[in-house]
Amino acid sequence: MTDQNEVKVEALLSIINSSAHDAIAEYKNTGHGVPGVDAGTLHPLDFATDTLALRKAIRLLEGACEQLNTILAPPQHTTYNFINNYNWACIDVAVQSRIADVLDKHPEGLSVDALADAVNLDKTKIARVLRVLALRGCFKEVKRDVFANTRLSLVLRSTSNVGSCIRTQRDFPKYAAVLYETMVDQEFAKSHEVEKAPRTFALKKEGKNNGYWEMNDEEHDIFHKSMMGYSEVQNSSAVLHHYPWDNVSSVVDVGSGIGAMSIPLAKMFPHLRITDQDLPETLKLSRSTWEKKAPEALLSGHVEFVPLNFLEESPVAGKDVYYLRNVIHGWSDDESRVILTNIRKVMGPNSRVLIHDCVLLRPFQEPVVEANEFSKGC
Repeated sequence: MTDQNEVKVEALLSIINSSAHDAIAEYKNTGHGVPGVDAGTLHPLDFATDTLALRKAIRLLEGACEQLNTILAPPQHTTYNFINNYNWACIDVAVQSRIADVLDKHPEGLSVDALADAVNLDKTKIARVLRVLALRGCFKEVKRDVFANTRLSLVLRSTSNVGSCIRTQRDFPKYAAVLYETMVDQEFAKSHEVEKAPRTFALKKEGKNNGYWEMNDEEHDIFHKSMMGYSEVQNSSAVLHHYPWDNVSSVVDVGSGIGAMSIPLAKMFPHLRITDQDLPETLKLSRSTWEKKAPEALLSGHVEFVPLNFLEESPVAGKDVYYLRNVIHGWSDDESRVILTNIRKVMGPNSRVLIHDCVLLRPFQEPVVEANEFSKGC
């Protein structure tokens, strides 16, 4: 009699094998081969604008490996691993102390003594942190007590948008730690409002009354740079290659930030007339970013900046595409309905709403709204 559990394991092994080979093929197609775990340079595919096929392969590979471990490992091993993970804390040390920036000037490696002096931290603790990360391919110990950057640690540099994205995550464990408390707290338990999120609860415990979106100028700048980094992490730019922009003449980027998506869109499709809409203070940063990264679009008059509070008013009317990237997931159902209703009011007969966001699928049933092939690869 066939053991169905063993059949599933064999199926997972097959998925791992086939998806790994698919990923290898994508790297080889670039002419640069597969990257090494200790590589000290980025691979051309790492920040390519269209890596959808690679993303699909990695998604299958990660999911199958996770399921395989869950099946074959003792349950106490797996559940303890859920919480016994402090890679995030070690990454935070590396990012805050800018270790990758220091090592960038020493591609052959730097002694832990010199590194500790450069970042003003204890050398023994630095060495332990870097060895934890080196086990995951982030930094490498080229010889005893001498460390260098790797392909993974290069994205932690302060000049990297991804580094900024990671930097903004440092308080998230503190917010996550009060999740249960918010679920039993009388004021927070039944609320789905943004202002009743664990972040607000944690800050309130510290005696802070910051609203969810309250930030000073420096925090705003870091936040918007981190959004550009998050776009790179998610490979959001793949939408540039998988939507028929040639058939579109006008686009409204609703909640545009500083142009993480609209700037590359304007560069790849210069015929588009683009409207960036966000809060006034954000649009000031946005215009400055456009001036640096896409001045030709400003000179051509193909981009405009129109202030918008999408919870209180509608965007500009009659455009072809109303694009929302990483917007809807951050609001409650009621507020999301308000945002979408405000857009619907100004849509023309041929207008489209393009929602680019994450969807958590249920493993036990098909979702009510079917994801398209592009979203399944993200």
